[in-house]
Order: sequence, then C-alpha cells, then structure tokens
Amino acid sequence: MTSISSSVMHSSALPLALHDVRQVRDIELAAASELGVSGYCLMQRAGEALLCALRERWPDRRSLTILCGGGNNGGDGYALALLARQAGFTLHVYALAAPESLRGEALQAYQAWTAAGGQTTPFVDIAPPETDALIVDALFGAGLNRPLSGDYAAAADWINRARRPVLAVDAPSGLQADTGAALGDAVRADVTLTFIGLKPGLLTGVAADYCGEIAYSNLGLPAEWLARFTPFARRWIKHPLPPRARAAHKGHFGHVLVIGGNLGFSGAARMAAEAALRSGAGLVSVATRAVHAPLLNLGRPELMCHAVETAADLKPLLEAATVVVIGPGLGQDAWANALYHETIKVNKVCVFDADALNLLAAHTNYAQRRILTPHPGEAGRLLHKTAAQVNQDRYAAAAQLQKRYGGVVVLKGAGTLLAAENELWTAVFGNPGMASGGMGDVLAGIIGGLLAQGLEPLAAAGQGVAVHGEAADRAAARLGERGLLAGDLFVELPVCLRSGE
Repeated sequence: MTSISSSVMHSSALPLALHDVRQVRDIELAAASELGVSGYCLMQRAGEALLCALRERWPDRRSLTILCGGGNNGGDGYALALLARQAGFTLHVYALAAPESLRGEALQAYQAWTAAGGQTTPFVDIAPPETDALIVDALFGAGLNRPLSGDYAAAADWINRARRPVLAVDAPSGLQADTGAALGDAVRADVTLTFIGLKPGLLTGVAADYCGEIAYSNLGLPAEWLARFTPFARRWIKHPLPPRARAAHKGHFGHVLVIGGNLGFSGAARMAAEAALRSGAGLVSVATRAVHAPLLNLGRPELMCHAVETAADLKPLLEAATVVVIGPGLGQDAWANALYHETIKVNKVCVFDADALNLLAAHTNYAQRRILTPHPGEAGRLLHKTAAQVNQDRYAAAAQLQKRYGGVVVLKGAGTLLAAENELWTAVFGNPGMASGGMGDVLAGIIGGLLAQGLEPLAAAGQGVAVHGEAADRAAARLGERGLLAGDLFVELPVCLRSGE
C-alpha cells in the first residue's frame, strides 16, 4: 500500500510524457511479459491508488457510491470497493453490467468483491446518494470512443445531478481520453486519477471542464522502465532563461518588427509590439498605416513607429529586423496583401498571427523558419475545416498544420498545443480570463521578443505560451478573471521572465 500511495502524483508533479490509450495497453502487456505484473495485479493496485487519492483529497468522508461499468474500468471500481470495505467505508456499489457479462480481470475483481461479502445493486435501482457520499465514476474511463448511451448516459447524468464530490477512474466517462473531446454526455469530476500513462486528452480542449484536478499513478511500475516507451506527446514546462551579461546592450537582444494595425485596428499592433518589448527584445519597430504611426507610441514612446503604405516602404524595415511578427490588426485588403507578400520574400524568422494566418490560408506555402499561432477558427481555415472539427482532435489538427505549412504551430485554446516536426507538446498554462480580445496579439509579441533574444522557434513558442499564461494567472490573482484585459499582462511579464539575473 505504501508504494502505491507514494506513486500518486498531483498536478504540480505530473509526468512530462503523455501516452495515448493504445500505448498504455501496450505497456500493460509488456508489464505482464517483462515484469510479471498481471493485468489483475494492476487492477488491484489501481484500487489502492484510488483509495489513497480519496483519503488524501477528502479525509473526513466515509461514504462511497461507486458506479461500475462492464469493462476494466468497472473492475477498478470493484477493486476499490473491496479495499474501501476493509477500511470501514460505508459503500453503495451499483452495476451497469450484469455480472454474467463480465470477463477477464473485471470478473476477477467482481468475484473478489462478492466473496468478501460485498453487495451490488443494479443501476436501475439506484437511490439518491447520502449527504456525505463521494461518488466514484468507474463507468467507462479512458477506452471510450463513442457517445454514452442507454443506462451509461443516464448514469453520467445521475452523477452530474447528484452534486456530490466525484472521483473519475482513469478519465471521466464520456470524455475521449486521447483527444479531449466530449462524446455527448460526460461526467464532470472533481478529481481524475489516471493510471500508467498520463492521457493526452486530459490536458486539452474541453477536458478542463470535466477532469477537475488531475492526479496520476504509475501503479508501481518502475519509472526508468516506463521511460523506455516513446510517448505520444510531452508536457511543456517553463524553462529559466539564461542570465544576461552585465555588459549587454540592446543590440544583443534583437530587433522585432511588428507588421499590422490596419485602419481601425491599431491597438492590436500596439499590444504585440509592447509585449515584444516587455519580453526583452532590444528594439521593437511597428510598420503600420500612416494615420496610426504618429499616435501609436504616444503611450509607449520606446516603440519606433513607421508609416508604411506600400511594399516599398516596408522593404528597408524588413532588412533591419531580426524577427518579424505579422498579422495583429493586419486585415485582408490590398494593403495587407502587399505587406504580406513582401514579408514572405525575406529570409527572416517570422511569427504569423491573426490575419497573416488567414492570408496564408488563401495563399498556401510551406516554410520552416516561422511560427504559426492560430486559434481553432484560424486553424480550421488553414485546414479547410470548421473550428468544431479542429476541436474534435486538437492533436491531429496541430500535427496536420505543421505538416502542411512547416515551422512550429501553436494551436491556442485551453491546453495549448505545440507541433514541431515529429513532435507534439501540450502547454497547460493560464485561465479563462484570457478569453478576451488582444490576448493573442500579446502572445505573438512575446514569442517574437523571445525569438529576437536567440531562442530557437520551438523553445520561443513553448516559453512564450508558458510566460503568457503565467502572466495571466498573476494578473487574475490581482484583479480577478472576469474582465481581465490583455494589457493587464504587461506589468507581469518581466516578473515571469526573471532568471538568474
């Protein structure tokens, strides 16, 4: 029991490697053949880990209502029930599948439960939960690939209406554990304890609305042994930047050129430019409409603002720049098209955001020296899909974008994804207060500023997402999430970029 208890890790210490459901099944088979750890042994360990997680999160609760499905997820529920009964919990165990339909390890777990005197009630006879009850969702877990239906859909609805704390076993039933898409009705858990591999779908898309706190247990499998298995994706963590030399000057930290700010949209270019400055770029210029140029730096005089009406006006600014951020407030008219096509001629690392992505969708080309930062709507246009289709499998969409357009792709949203060549990363930072205009402009500027300081594109993208989210969290802690503005992040950025300086 002690080893399993110590193997339960919470959000601050989750593994970096993410494994999809197929990979976890392969690991389970390898555990049996190489380590002599049977599937039933893993199920018993899952029961131990679940009991440890319950005791840790809700130490004063002594009543459990466990809903068990007909597969191995249900078997985990029966394994938990046996241990909880031995520990003195009051138990109500409901079966969604008839005992005679159970097979393999799930049947073994059910038989061990009943042999110990445990009682099981058919779901159709379910009663209201006790006032202090904890509910355990052991209906389907990570293996589900179709919407819940029949009694399973009714059980998920019952759990959600019960308004009691919920622990989901491996994944909330109804959530696709590989993609993060909700397959119709899905259980909304307070804690999700996932096993062996941290499932990629628990960290992106709508999963945040269903998983609650994510905990993980390797079920006693050696970490060094698990490290042999190539992950589906990895979790991005923030890395410290190197300290600056004491004799550094602005020329050491690059020159960012922000191109955008069409008529009526000067604010987007201004926010991206200030974010690049706040992220540590040595110099930041803005190429914008002539009417905006004398006004943009009134509130931020450190910006160098240039009136650009033709591609010829832009050319010398492109030559002087280290990094280009194109798209914030750019528009898609003749002016925007002229600046876009002039930009893609130069061999400079670029960040494509907002309307630059829409222009790229209309004029498809492939290039490695750029970072694309689409939200799902923009990603859909780039892939000729709807935003809803993108969100059905965000990992697949990010990989498809990278393969089609090259470079590094930052697919924004809850659980932002990063795609580089043959690499997928999940960057879980930030809060719902970021759902407001201008946040994407700030992110594009941050990434541009980090590129200008010498970070490679993937590192700049990942670090940019991390710093952006951390700054938003700090601002939300100070101001609250509702009504949070993109400009509220600026004062937090230098703090979030502190290193060993």
